[in-house]
Amino acid sequence: MVKSGSIGVLLMILLFGSGNFLKLEREFVAGRTNVTARCSMPKPCNVYGFTDWYKVGSVCVKYFDRPLNFTDAEFSCRTKAPGAHLVSVHKKEHNDYLLCIVKKFNPNNLRFWLGAFELFKSGQFLWVDGSNWDFQIWTRGEPNHMYTSIEECAEMNWKEIGRWNDDACHVKKNYICAFKRNAILKPGSEEME
Repeated sequence: MVKSGSIGVLLMILLFGSGNFLKLEREFVAGRTNVTARCSMPKPCNVYGFTDWYKVGSVCVKYFDRPLNFTDAEFSCRTKAPGAHLVSVHKKEHNDYLLCIVKKFNPNNLRFWLGAFELFKSGQFLWVDGSNWDFQIWTRGEPNHMYTSIEECAEMNWKEIGRWNDDACHVKKNYICAFKRNAILKPGSEEME
């Protein structure tokens, strides 16, 4: 016969014995990640008036920790800078920069809207800024609700950190806005050094 105190100790050893259980759990859940992991932050945007944004390729981006549904997030972006939209992603390096930005500003909730949506239940995703769909990094098995009206908008960091998922557009999430740096610069003007 096993004493009740022994069962408690056995459970503690099984669950927490090596500490690896907690580490694996913490790193696997999208909302809880190791913020001390090496992360290469992009440089600040060097466009006058937007130095609190970050330079990612040819765009400047900014994270907004204010959960909105997909449509409201897109319209909010349009008020932040001329030509701004929810962010589109065209390279793995840029995807990694976005992940670093979110880790820096909200390490406890990494999920955010990308500027991608499914066109009329076609299974084809498009960027709201009209740019080419030339890169994707979906979570395994995603997008899984193509051809339905259940999940037509794209987010990042749902189940696998740094990967994308389709989700219902009405769900409120934080978001990242982006604008083309050359859209702000006037002919003959210079970027800040």
